[in-house]
This record gives sequence, structure tokens and C-alpha cells, in this order.
Amino acid sequence: MTIDITGLAPDRIDFAISPLAELGLALHALSEPGHHPGLHGWATATAAALKPDLADRLHEAELLWRNTFSDVFMPFAGIPGHDGTPGATLAEDLDLLDRLTDERFTSAALEFTCSSLYGVKTPSPLHDPAMRIRALDMAATRGPRQVEFTKTLLDDPASVRAWVRRLLEDCDQAFFADTWQRVRVQLAADARHKAELLRRKGLDEAIGSVSAALGVDPGGTRITIDKLTEGHTLATDPEPGAGLTFVPTSFGWPHLMVLHAPGWRPVIHYPVHGPELPSPASVETLKLRMEALAHPMRMRLCRNLARSPYTTSELAEAHGITAPEVSRHLAVLKKAGVITTRRRGRYVLHQLDLTVVARLGSDFLEGVLR
Repeated sequence: MTIDITGLAPDRIDFAISPLAELGLALHALSEPGHHPGLHGWATATAAALKPDLADRLHEAELLWRNTFSDVFMPFAGIPGHDGTPGATLAEDLDLLDRLTDERFTSAALEFTCSSLYGVKTPSPLHDPAMRIRALDMAATRGPRQVEFTKTLLDDPASVRAWVRRLLEDCDQAFFADTWQRVRVQLAADARHKAELLRRKGLDEAIGSVSAALGVDPGGTRITIDKLTEGHTLATDPEPGAGLTFVPTSFGWPHLMVLHAPGWRPVIHYPVHGPELPSPASVETLKLRMEALAHPMRMRLCRNLARSPYTTSELAEAHGITAPEVSRHLAVLKKAGVITTRRRGRYVLHQLDLTVVARLGSDFLEGVLR
């Protein structure tokens, strides 16, 4: 995924916190606790304390945050002429949400029905019969509540928008106000630190501090995000306002979200790093490791290499193949980074890197969820 920043002035790159964006990810963590094992205690306690009426309404609206991360939680990026600054409070963020046009609100709310068309400018389902039929058909695959929500939104967007705002305000009163009070200091400190890095040391340093999954090309014209998805957007598009916004989250890991809808200001919603969080493996590295370990002979070699160091000759004798064949398999494993090699006198010993292999499951999960 790439963001074109050609000619973008540094002062058009912002680091800011958003209570509404954080609420969106908190709701996602409640509905998908398996994605966020580190939040299990918070999610369990919060869900148990919800009043039945609020829990039912959250279930009705979960299409906004469960299967996709709806852009309605970052309305500051979709208002033409806006400077891309989120609200200082949830109420201010919700006021920005009210400023989205019905077309933009509806398209963002129905993102779960058209994720394959997310990066393509399409007619609004509010006015285009074919897009309306598509939205209803896609909602039907999710269930009757999603169909009812979609139909009501298409027929009467104003009432749904008011209903969603009330729901989010009730979430704030029920649990999020206390949660935001607890996390906002950390998020604000992270945003200030990265903005200072950008000012003093430049874009490369600031981007590197956000995530190892982000990179800048040598010419400083393109930001690349290492995700198992494809997309492209321009940070220099004048609508709704040239620029790029980075928003930290304490609820996000392992997700690294990129808002790149046509006509919206690009936003990178990144998890704040904690000392317990490892650096993410790149998608290419994950692919190399899974392919390397999938070969039957290499799996058999790993059985030996997991127990103790072996030479090429020892492995060849143990498995009844030639030394050159073993060397070719070892080269694949070494390129994937799953074995280590050291010399002892005239012998070269190979051994499986147990730490790397043990992390493969979590690396895979983070890669597909990122």
C-alpha cells in the first residue's frame, strides 16, 4: 500500500489524537477480543458491565467496527477544506461526524458491503440503483440485522446518523470516558514525540518510529505500508485538504490501518508501541518462512536442527540424500532466517532458530490482521 507525498510540505504532516478513532478501536476490541489478547481483561470487564439495551444496540451497529474499520470514526479526514485535525473531545469529533455529507457518511458506514471497491470512486448507493442493490445484497451475507441497518440507512440517513451519534454518546457515558481519560495522556505524548522527530530529524526518522512496517522511498516521494492488501492514495489531493495525518492508538495492535478512500485525507492509524510488543515481520519475510518450512524434506531437516547443531554431512547421512541437496535446502532455510550457522574449527554447524519459529504463528496472525 502506498501514499504519494510528492511535494508535500512537512507542515502538512500531522500527528494528532482522536477520541472517536480510539472509541472505534475500543468497540472493535470488544467485538473481536481474539484479535487483542492483551486487552482480554479490559474487554471482559467492560462487556460484563454493559447494560442489556446498550449491548443490543452495539450488536446492531457492529458492522461499523467488527469486519471493517469504518471511516466514520475519522470524519476529520473527509470534510472538504478541513485541516485534518481531529476534535479535542469526543463531542467535538462527533460534531465533525455531523459535518460529513450524507453520501460520505453512507459510503463509509457501508464499507463492509463494498470493501473490494474501497479504493475506487463509485456512485453513492443513496442515488445509484445498482449500488443500492449491491449494498443490500452484500449486507444479506452478514445477517438480517445488517440488512435492516443498511436498508434504513439508505432510506433515511438522517435518522441513522442521529441514532449512531446517540449510541456513541451512550458508550462514552457507560465506559469510554474513563478509558479515554486513562489512555489519552500516553497517546498525546506519543504524538508530540513523533511530531518533534519529524521537525528535528526529518520524515525518515519519524516514519521509522511509527512502525517497522512503514518506509519512505529514497526520494522522499512515497510512503509504503507493508500490509496484505493493495491500495494507493495521494496526500497532495486538494480535496478535502492536502496532507497526511498520523493517529496513535492504545487499542489497535496488531492492526495498522490506512484510510485511503478517494477524496479523503490519508490517515495512518498506528498502535503505540509497548516494550512487550515485538517488531512486526514483513509480509515478504513471513512468506519466505512459511514456504521454506512447508517442504517435506526441510521439515525433516528441521526435526534434527531443532534438537542440536548439525553439519551438512551429518544431515546428508541421516536422511539418505547428497550433501549438495542438503546445502540447497539449508540455503532456503537460511534465507528465510529460520536457521543459524556458526563455525567450530573446520566444521560448519547449522541449528534451527527456535525463537523465530516459535513466533511464526503470532507473526502470521499479525500479518493478516495488520
